[in-house]
Amino acid sequence: MRFLVGLLATVAILIGLFELHEDSRDLNVTRTVVGETPVTVFRRQSAAPAPVIMIAHGFAGSQQLMQPFAETLARNGYIAVTFDFLGHGRNPAPMHGDINEGLTITAALLEQLTDIAASARKLPGSDGRLAVLGHSMASDIVVRFAQAHPDVEATAAVSVFSPVVTPASPRNLLVIVGALEPAMLRNEGLRIVSLTAGGTAIPGETYGQFSDGTARKLVLARDVEHIGVLYSHDSMVEAVQWMNAAFGDRPYEEVASRGRWLALVFAGIVALAWPLSALLPAVSPSPAGASLGWKALMTGALLPAIVTPLLLWKMPTDFLPILLGDYLMLHFLLYGALSSAILVYLRRGHSPAVANVAWTRVAIAAAAVSAYNVLAFGLPIDAYVFSFLPIPARLPLIVAIACGTLPYFIADEWLTSSRDSRIGAYALTKFCFLLSLAIAVALNPMKLFFLVIIGPAILLLFLAFGLISRWSYAATHHPLPGALANATLFAWAIAVTFPMIVR
Repeated sequence: MRFLVGLLATVAILIGLFELHEDSRDLNVTRTVVGETPVTVFRRQSAAPAPVIMIAHGFAGSQQLMQPFAETLARNGYIAVTFDFLGHGRNPAPMHGDINEGLTITAALLEQLTDIAASARKLPGSDGRLAVLGHSMASDIVVRFAQAHPDVEATAAVSVFSPVVTPASPRNLLVIVGALEPAMLRNEGLRIVSLTAGGTAIPGETYGQFSDGTARKLVLARDVEHIGVLYSHDSMVEAVQWMNAAFGDRPYEEVASRGRWLALVFAGIVALAWPLSALLPAVSPSPAGASLGWKALMTGALLPAIVTPLLLWKMPTDFLPILLGDYLMLHFLLYGALSSAILVYLRRGHSPAVANVAWTRVAIAAAAVSAYNVLAFGLPIDAYVFSFLPIPARLPLIVAIACGTLPYFIADEWLTSSRDSRIGAYALTKFCFLLSLAIAVALNPMKLFFLVIIGPAILLLFLAFGLISRWSYAATHHPLPGALANATLFAWAIAVTFPMIVR
C-alpha cells in the first residue's frame, strides 16, 4: 500500500509540475532588476508590439503570486510585468513608516510603481500604451497611479479597497472580488462601481463607455476567497476581456488554469510523505505523549486560546522589523508557554517520558522531516505561489520567530500525541488556536485584520503539516520530530511572507 501511494503521489506531482510548466512554455520570461526591485517580464515569443500591463501584488505577497495573471495576459499578446514591492518577496529594501498612518508607505509604493512603469514603457516590443492590475493593498496603489497618469488605458482592481476612486477616475475600471471574500470587500466593489452606475451596481454588468474611459464593472469570482481569486478562471477571463475591450479588438486565447495543478502537486507532496515516513528511525521503545481525557484536553486547548489574546491585547508587539510577524511570534510563544504549564500541571505525579529516548535519532528524524517540509513544499511554492527562499535579511527573522513557534508546537504535539490519543484532539487544538487569533483580531482589528484574510492559509498549513507530523509520530513513537519540523516550517513561512519595515 505504501508503495502504491508513493507511486501515485509521484505521478501526481510530475503531472502537476508538467502542466504548470506548460502555462509558460510559449512565453519569453525575463528576470531583471530596476534599482533594487526584482522585476519579471512575461511576453509571447516573437510577438508584435503590444501594450504593457503592470501587475502588482498585495500585502504580504510577492510577484510569484501574480503569475497566473501575468502568464494569462502574456499569452493573450500583452507584455506583463510583475515585481516585488518594498519589503516584500526578494526586495531587500524595507518599507519605511507607520503602517497605521499609511500615507508615507503609500507614497513610497506609488513612487516605486511609477519608476518601474517608466522602465517598462521602454521595453523592447512595447507600443507605449499602459494598463495596471493590482491585488488587495496594491488595488489602491494602481488606482492612484492611474489617476496620476491619465494615459493609463485601463485599471483592474482585485479585492479592491481604495477611498480615492471618483465617478470619472481612474479610466476604465474593472473590479474583481472573490465571492467568498469578506463582505466589506464586496461592498467596496459595489460602492466603487455604483459611482458610475448612477445607483446600486449589479455584478456582471458593464457601465459607461470604453471610448471615453468611463467603463466600469464589478465581477464576483465564483467560489474563491482572498487568495483563490488570483487563480480563479473567472478572474483570468474577465481581466483579459477587459484589457481587450480597452485596447481594441485583440485575439483571445484560453486562460491559465494554475489552481488545479497546484492543488495536484501539493496533494501529491502530502501523500508522498506517508510512505516516506516509514524510513524514519524509531526514537522511543513505546509511543510517548500525554494521555489526556476530554476534560483535561479541553482545558489544555481552551484556556490558552482565551488567555493569550487578552494578555497580548495592550502589550507592545512592534519589536521585529517585520509587520505582524512579531505579533504572531509572541502569540505562538505565550500560547505555547501556557499550554506547557497546563500540561505540566495535568501530568503532575507522572514521571517525565524522556527515559530511553535516542536523542541522536530524534535529531535525525526532525532534520529529515524539516528538510522535507521546507524543500519539497518550498521549491514549488517559490516557483509558482510566493517567494519562499529567503534573502539574507530574512534569515535572522526565521530564527527569531522560531523562538515562538517551537514552544507552541512542542506543547501542542505532546498534548495531542499518545498511544491512546483522542480522535479529533489535533483538530480541537488547531480550532482553538484559530479561535484565539480571531479573539485577537476582535480586540485590535485595525492592526490585526489581515490575520482574517490569511486564516484559510493557516488552516491549510495546519491540515497538511498536521498529517505529516501524525505520520512522523507513528514512525518515531515520539512527538518531538514532528513538532520541531512544524515549528521550523511555520517560522520560515512567516519570516519570508510578511513585509519587512523600518518604523
